[in-house]
Amino acid sequence: MTDHLIVTDEGETRTITLRRPEKKNAITQAMYRGMSDAIDTAQNNPLVRCIIITGGSGVFTAGNDLEDFLHAGNAGSEAARTSAATKFLYSLAHNVKPIIAAVDGVAIGIGTTMLFHCDYVLASTTATFSTPFIHLGLVPEGASSLLMPQTIGYQRAFAMLVMGRSMTAADAHIAGFVNTVVAPGHTEVEAHKVARDICRLPAEAVAIGRKLIRTAPDELTRRIDQESYLFAERMTSEEAVGAFKAFLSRKKKK
Repeated sequence: MTDHLIVTDEGETRTITLRRPEKKNAITQAMYRGMSDAIDTAQNNPLVRCIIITGGSGVFTAGNDLEDFLHAGNAGSEAARTSAATKFLYSLAHNVKPIIAAVDGVAIGIGTTMLFHCDYVLASTTATFSTPFIHLGLVPEGASSLLMPQTIGYQRAFAMLVMGRSMTAADAHIAGFVNTVVAPGHTEVEAHKVARDICRLPAEAVAIGRKLIRTAPDELTRRIDQESYLFAERMTSEEAVGAFKAFLSRKKKK
């Protein structure tokens, strides 16, 4: 586990909390591995009925820690395709337990795309969602090119995934990928209420019903693999190299 990730079990609910506030919960390879482990070990554990993913109050996650991400990708495209981030996405794709997301503040990149693997999403009124992959010369990831159009429609997905437009909590609720909008600082409390409601339901019926209405894991992993391959190719493109250099240059000037 990592100091930047807290995993706790309370009752029948496992809570995965991103805890790196000084970096807006930007996700490192170690954090991805910790989240994967927390999800994977819940699969055959009958004591865990629900999983909550949260960033605490004020921020969900700014997405990948770009410096850590670039360092991990230096080993080449094959390493990128089998990275800890991809393993985390596989864990989400194969997960059989209901996942609730509690989003308070910004959800950038994978902070947004992971939500389409969740079963119930709560957002604070100050939450914002964005997927600026194209701005970095990259392509969508996390099977978002499959799940986002299915959930919010092609036109909204194009605006987010290709144009890089952000979305407010209110708009996300209208679009259909946020279930409930609550006051800032209340997402985690409300998420636990939803988890308790789910845990009161018959476990086998929940599992079967969830499986029936979700995209099949094999279809998800095929799209994850396709996106990962293209993502790795794009990492060495002139557009992406230039965008990352510009980003890191701006960061050093701050």
